[in-house]
Amino acid sequence: EAKNLLPYLGPNKMRDCFCTINLDQEEVYRTQVVEKSLSPFFSEEFYFEIPRTFQYLSFYVYDKNVLQRDLRIGKVAIKKEDLCNHSGKETWFSLQPVDSNSEVQGKVHLELKLNELITENGTVCQQLVVHIKACHGLPLINGQSCDPYATVSLVGPSRNDQKKTKVKKKTSNPQFNEIFYFEVTRSSSYTRKSQFQVEEEDIEKLEIRIDLWNNGNLVQDVFLGEIKVPVNVLRNDSSHQAWYLLQPRDNGNKSSKTDDLGSLRLNICYTEDYVLPSEYYGSLKTLLLKSPDIQPISSSAAYILGEICRDKNDAVLPLVRLLLHHDKLVPFVTAVAELDLKDTQDANTIFRGNSLATRCLDEMMKIVGGHYLKVTLKSILDEICESSKSCEIDPIRLKEGDNVENNKENLRYYVDKLFSTIVKSSMSCPTVMCDIFYSLRQMATQRFPNDPHVQYSAVSSFVFLRFFAVAVVSPHTFHLRPHHPDAQTIRTLTLISKTIQTLGSWGSLSKSKSSFKETFMCEFFKMFQEEGYITAVKKFLDEISSTETKESSGTSEPVHLKEGEMYKRAQGRTRIGKKNFKKRWFCLTSRELTYHKQPGKDAIYTIPVKNILAVEKLEESSFNKKNMFQVIHTEKPLYVQANNCVEANEWIDVLCRVSRCNQNRLSSFHPSAYLNGNWLCCQETSENTPGCKPCTAGVPADIQIDIDEDRETERIYSLFTLSLPKLQKMEEACGTIAVYQGPQKEPDDYSNFVIEDSVTTFKTIQQIKSVIEKLDEPHEKYRKKRSSNAKYGSKENPIVGKTS
Repeated sequence: EAKNLLPYLGPNKMRDCFCTINLDQEEVYRTQVVEKSLSPFFSEEFYFEIPRTFQYLSFYVYDKNVLQRDLRIGKVAIKKEDLCNHSGKETWFSLQPVDSNSEVQGKVHLELKLNELITENGTVCQQLVVHIKACHGLPLINGQSCDPYATVSLVGPSRNDQKKTKVKKKTSNPQFNEIFYFEVTRSSSYTRKSQFQVEEEDIEKLEIRIDLWNNGNLVQDVFLGEIKVPVNVLRNDSSHQAWYLLQPRDNGNKSSKTDDLGSLRLNICYTEDYVLPSEYYGSLKTLLLKSPDIQPISSSAAYILGEICRDKNDAVLPLVRLLLHHDKLVPFVTAVAELDLKDTQDANTIFRGNSLATRCLDEMMKIVGGHYLKVTLKSILDEICESSKSCEIDPIRLKEGDNVENNKENLRYYVDKLFSTIVKSSMSCPTVMCDIFYSLRQMATQRFPNDPHVQYSAVSSFVFLRFFAVAVVSPHTFHLRPHHPDAQTIRTLTLISKTIQTLGSWGSLSKSKSSFKETFMCEFFKMFQEEGYITAVKKFLDEISSTETKESSGTSEPVHLKEGEMYKRAQGRTRIGKKNFKKRWFCLTSRELTYHKQPGKDAIYTIPVKNILAVEKLEESSFNKKNMFQVIHTEKPLYVQANNCVEANEWIDVLCRVSRCNQNRLSSFHPSAYLNGNWLCCQETSENTPGCKPCTAGVPADIQIDIDEDRETERIYSLFTLSLPKLQKMEEACGTIAVYQGPQKEPDDYSNFVIEDSVTTFKTIQQIKSVIEKLDEPHEKYRKKRSSNAKYGSKENPIVGKTS
């Protein structure tokens, strides 16, 4: 959320705001627009992997403008190395002004030499040679690669000699390769004083300044960044070559007086893991996978991880993925849920808490339930979002001319349609979900034998409250809609979600009593208090919590995997100008990749998944465009440009996964395009020449769910390492309990931990510590190797010059 944003000067002080998340200057996500507010509440979550190096993670707050360009109100920019300090915390950041002189990214490769020249009269003078080789990672200007050029200056107390490179068209990684010569000192016999004369000792005051610009043609050139290198770096060495990070201008971000622009509240979780080869993880993996069989479950390694992590959610994601991958999740969740039930005194509050069991189930449903949500909800959610029927039934919120009875009918139509689809969807419910629901149902019945309804409420509290209701209210989070719905649609979805949630809440249905606080919702819900709804919910809950084998829903229905807008290069129809690239809506299912003019229109072009031979990145030099990849199939390669690096990475990843078992997959490919009769990479002229670079190794074909178990185990290792002090406390608590049996008089440190069996727990902690110590060694070796390998000034570790 943001607060205290700068108001408009006019009578209407409010703003329509949205936020963007950027890697340096590249936008990767944006929030919905919050209208007419100076303290907008966004409450949106984005989870993504960072596929490239970056300097800053930035957040920009914009004011939406329909007619002109959106106005940037302010920004929060966090250096990569500072992200760990903010990770896992909620922080209010003051918004900083956005000044074009401070918006920089990228690096420059430079070589400097100091030559001694003998003049005609035999005296010696010094000449500076500046070789500007290349730049890398310059920003996109208005979403497109820039037209960069550089000015190279020798600056001192009494001189400013400036030269300029040629403009390079449409590239973020220009290769300049231009050499400039500057006279540094005059010969000793030179006596005439002039503004260019520099005494030799003044070399201390000279510096080379490189400024990068985007050539604006008819508009003003845009500053892209600068570096300053003192000439005295050449004092002890006649040659100096290094990569430098571009820096903001001296005055960048430092205006004499900055208004208070407001603040932005962020919760950032940033992790960075180095994954070792598989053989290192055997012992830790074995220890974690034994967890479901440990008695009591609170003494298992997986449970202990949840106990000692500062935030249980950090532990849940890698744990669920790893256990799911090895078919160990159902017994583990069953065991931890049983522990929850022991503490539940009232059947009405069953599984309502935020425990390890409920979080594991939430995460599991997100991972395995994506396709289930798509086949069940997507078409209805599309209809709701694309029609503009008013469904407001709160008398206070009604707009002028609205008829509350009509709105009630509209809302009832949507609720009925959605409800009917959900209760008929049991055949599509993933087996893992059904298996866990079956276990929950059995345990709830045993815990509350006198309550006939608890077997249903144990399941409905997950499938309705934590699964369907959440997906309805935020469809974009579950990839059911490409964009955020507008404010009116969000309100409609909220009302539908509330009703569905209450309809599925067995307690409300069985006792004919709704849980609504609002009178208008109580009135509306009376429409649904009929026997038919109760029967339908009961039948549905019976079906999804039974162990009878279901026919696979995958055989008849292709799985919808990803969709979104990208640019594709015309398949050889036009050769000139921008018409080569067209905006298209791409859609990938488990059977085919298609693109359309617009969402919902018929496909213009289809590639069956079985025909995909490789999916690889495409070098920027092919079309001077960033974030490009190629889908190589049985016809011509399809060249596609994604909107940003995160999206490109996700598409490559999902396309590789879906085609990994294809026969005839290529072992080599061309990293550049075939243009004007030859491959740009290897200069071969035949279009059918085999590739000149080996293909990226694919995922092993035997993985059912996209899970890299080594990576998940590495994350768990990192969490154990971070939480070692707490693990130590738990170990001490086990010792204390073992010595002082019986009830504790005062709550001790270990009253925060669940320790049912101190001996078994102690033994597991010893095993965890031993495994972690063994893994510490290779990590330490890697850290030392990395710090010695990346030389300061190399492309991987560029020099950071002065900062403004």
